[in-house]
Amino acid sequence: MRHFGHIAPEERQRLFFREPSVFTADSPARVLAAALGATLYSPATRPQLADDIIKQAGRGVVSMVLCLEDSIHDSEVVDAEENLVRQFTDLAARQEAGEVPLLFVRVRFPEQIPDLVQRLGPAVRLLSGFVMPKFTEERGMPFLEALAGAEVASGRRLFAMPVLESPELLYRESRVDTLEGISRAVDKYRDRVLALRLGVTDFCSSYALRRAPDMTAYDVQVVASVIADVVNMLGRADGTGFTVTGPVWEYFRVQERMFKPQLRRSPFLEGQAEELREALLEHAMDGLLREITLDQANGLLGKTCIHPSHVLPVHALSVVSHEEYSDAQDILKPERGGGGVLRSAYTNKMNEVKPHRAWAERTLQRAEVFGVAHEDIGFVDLLAAGLPA
Repeated sequence: MRHFGHIAPEERQRLFFREPSVFTADSPARVLAAALGATLYSPATRPQLADDIIKQAGRGVVSMVLCLEDSIHDSEVVDAEENLVRQFTDLAARQEAGEVPLLFVRVRFPEQIPDLVQRLGPAVRLLSGFVMPKFTEERGMPFLEALAGAEVASGRRLFAMPVLESPELLYRESRVDTLEGISRAVDKYRDRVLALRLGVTDFCSSYALRRAPDMTAYDVQVVASVIADVVNMLGRADGTGFTVTGPVWEYFRVQERMFKPQLRRSPFLEGQAEELREALLEHAMDGLLREITLDQANGLLGKTCIHPSHVLPVHALSVVSHEEYSDAQDILKPERGGGGVLRSAYTNKMNEVKPHRAWAERTLQRAEVFGVAHEDIGFVDLLAAGLPA
């Protein structure tokens, strides 16, 4: 699979200075963590789940979570598990129809992990891992232990994606202790923790809050503060950190606005894509685009998505610009190992080799999986090219 693999090869050549690389579910963890992109959630109760997965893969989705937790009613769990096993078996039987995304299952209890792995049988080869809800050290360790056992029993490499969403993490008086506990737990299973996911909806719930489509998670200060602390303690670039993914965007369409749209007109006029801009505004996508940009500025990579229309904006804004790529390559040249300061190739900024090295390394990692746009290609071009014909 590859990002933007659903568009024609000649169109990719037009868009990309360096095309996104091909990867598989067996690629190294560092590649998969960077490649998750927009992780699309789907309730495991959907009767045509296998068809849905194939359809979304054909539209550019490379990672999905099939949910047995909050997206379904408590009374539906048994039926959802049966449906999940049945749909995986169906998908495995017809995989020749095309590539499937990285597939994860969001479970409720640790005991579901070995049980589902055993019930999946040979179809477990399509499973990349499990999403673990309301993760703390105390609640999370049984999930990680269950994952390790299921991995041994199945002979299949399985990854964990803990969701950080518990009240203990949100509350100031318990936050540091909770983060330290989470750090101990995930560090013990570092090789199997692919990414940490943020459950911002649960954070808001603790204070009876819900952000409007005109707002981002970073406008809700009690939420922004916990995102900052999670990145501070668990997202460091010194080798101790993990990939932390962006929070879910809840809106598909907005009926009435209180604030002025946040999507500037000029990039769309330059690309002669005013109709695309209007469509994005109509579906509240200007807020999503702004939040994705703020996610990246705050050290987050990828995003939880609950609607297919959110996938392409996440991926378009994850592509590395030619300017970023040029800066990163200059900073990482072997002869720059001793440090120093240089003017960027675009002659518009200072590149200070030692302080900017970690940024450059992360940028090239993103370039590997999302590609590098040509100098004259912007996110509007990428958005327009990725839309269904």
